Amino acid sequence: MGLLWIAVIMGIVEGLTEYIPVSSTGHLIVAGTVLGLQGEKSKTFEIFIQLGAILAVVIHYRRRFLGLLDFRASEDGKFAGLRGCLLLGATTAPVLVAGYLLHDTLKAHLFGPLTVAWALGVGGVGILAVERWRPRPDTEGLDRIGWGQALGIGLFQCLSLWPGISRAGATIVGGMLGRLDRKTAAEYSFFAAVPALTAATVYDLYKSRDLLTMQDFSFFAVGFVVSFGAAWLAVAGFLRLLQRTSLRPFAWYRILIAPIIYYFMRS
Repeated sequence: MGLLWIAVIMGIVEGLTEYIPVSSTGHLIVAGTVLGLQGEKSKTFEIFIQLGAILAVVIHYRRRFLGLLDFRASEDGKFAGLRGCLLLGATTAPVLVAGYLLHDTLKAHLFGPLTVAWALGVGGVGILAVERWRPRPDTEGLDRIGWGQALGIGLFQCLSLWPGISRAGATIVGGMLGRLDRKTAAEYSFFAAVPALTAATVYDLYKSRDLLTMQDFSFFAVGFVVSFGAAWLAVAGFLRLLQRTSLRPFAWYRILIAPIIYYFMRS
């Protein structure tokens, strides 16, 4: 298979899975193994397609993001300006600290198809449990999110450092346990992704800077563009889906695919 087709496939995988609770990192690890895209340069490529997914949600919610940057606006009690940025800071700080302290250890021991399979299964069971026993939601809309809820979501986000658990899944579940309704939890998960993913991406990109060459430009560019488009569609489609159903279909998908991945990737 040609490199550009591999870039297209990996871009689709990243874009479709980044913001839904199925683990984009886990799927990229499995897809990269199947396609033979491995090594240090492949990790740099994954950074670029992740940037495409980040840009998609920023543009999709551009008015909200511009509101976060407008510190002159009087937005007391709303998810905007300084308060909105500080809420995201409370959500992002735990995973930045944990990621910085554990980055090399996690990369060495948890970034493999078999550990991904276990995480997908465990995460799926966790989502089913939360859907069954979560507390009744009392917070609807981003403007009603409080400090304790933002911090609680941030602590749950640390679970996503295990590839396969899913950053989106961890933050949405954390929001639901914090009494956010599903749609609000999902939307806040989108916003929480941007600082966390940007920080991780910049860190990994800096470490991989010596691997970048102009010869790889078309390969990286195709993956970036495809990831952007797929993520845009996934964000809009996911929110529409949550208005009609729960997270259970994603949980069952995880539980069903986990043993398949484990079986075929054992060798």
